[in-house]
Amino acid sequence: MQKTYGELNPSSRVLLGPGPSNVHPRVLDALSKPLLGHMDPEFLEILNEVNELLQFVFQTKNKLTIAVSATGSAGMEACFVNSVEHGDNVLVCVNGVFGKRMCDVAERCGANVTRVEAEWGRSIDAEDVRRALKKGKFKLVAIVHAETSTGVRQPIEEISRLAHDNGALLLMDAVTSLGGIAVKLDEWEVDLCYSGTQKCLSCPPGLSPISFSPRAMDAIHKRKAKVQSWYLDMTMVEQYWGKDRVYHHTAPVSMIYALRESLRIIQEEGLRQRFERHYVNHHALETGLKTLGIDFFAEDGRRLPMLNAVTIPKGIDDLKIRRRLLSKYGIEIGGGLGPNKGQIWRIGLMGHSSRKENVILVLNALEEALNMEGAKFPEGSAAQAAEGVFSNV
Repeated sequence: MQKTYGELNPSSRVLLGPGPSNVHPRVLDALSKPLLGHMDPEFLEILNEVNELLQFVFQTKNKLTIAVSATGSAGMEACFVNSVEHGDNVLVCVNGVFGKRMCDVAERCGANVTRVEAEWGRSIDAEDVRRALKKGKFKLVAIVHAETSTGVRQPIEEISRLAHDNGALLLMDAVTSLGGIAVKLDEWEVDLCYSGTQKCLSCPPGLSPISFSPRAMDAIHKRKAKVQSWYLDMTMVEQYWGKDRVYHHTAPVSMIYALRESLRIIQEEGLRQRFERHYVNHHALETGLKTLGIDFFAEDGRRLPMLNAVTIPKGIDDLKIRRRLLSKYGIEIGGGLGPNKGQIWRIGLMGHSSRKENVILVLNALEEALNMEGAKFPEGSAAQAAEGVFSNV
């Protein structure tokens, strides 16, 4: 007998993990708009608007600032496969899972990879980068701005200067940072940057905003060999997003609608106001967690406001707590990756999910769950501590 399938009815979740984040109703509405052909003049004008809005959020004038038709990992690949050729020397800064992934992708491009490493939970030391760069000539220096696996923010300016003094291009991962904290490509002189739509942009996963500087494009156009990926070859893709509008692939039209709307929401809020909202909610969460005896994993002064990596109290079962939050409250938070598995939680306050009501909700839920495991706290103490932060804003 043929199996039948019922109507799709996914559960409603409060997404407070490392991504995706909850999507604004306006973005969901944009997904339902009538389809246009990907070569329709009306859709091509929408692409122009997405280009301009992405330049606004990336804080850049880079002409090639577009959305790759795939997730953030494809954005990473696009940056590496276009800029790196077999035998190139590449320096990668590693202080978490996604720095390690950069190394893997670079090696698959045939690069000679040098790693500069820092303990997970800490930022990369610029002096370590300086010492490594003195050992040779590099084509590329790659670094994660906001390491999703550890909640660490990496200052970029000094490492950018060191890279350029060496004659290298600077590649930056902004998957978690874009739309949540300042990303200043032109001011920081970042040559290649990629992000994802599902985190602080609060758009469904499926696109990867990227931006290449004129210097990066010049290097790409001077390659000795073709880009190894046909789909991600920016010398071809740029012709579709550019004035010539040369067909390359069928763009995901509805996702472009959604990205446009999510970027419009950011523009309406204003970058400064948006960043401040993320920091206020982070500080309120931090204050509440302290009353529960929960400390932050990332080093002080380098903590991300949108991805809060915190240590799990001794004797507390990671999965048991996360499953309770999901089953009773519909709240998703993330666990640790790699060596941090079972050791930390990752609480996301990203984009549309970064709201006062979500801070209070997750604090009350964690407090109740911990009380049930034998850790006794006065009812509502964490939320009350957070309210004190909000009342002073």
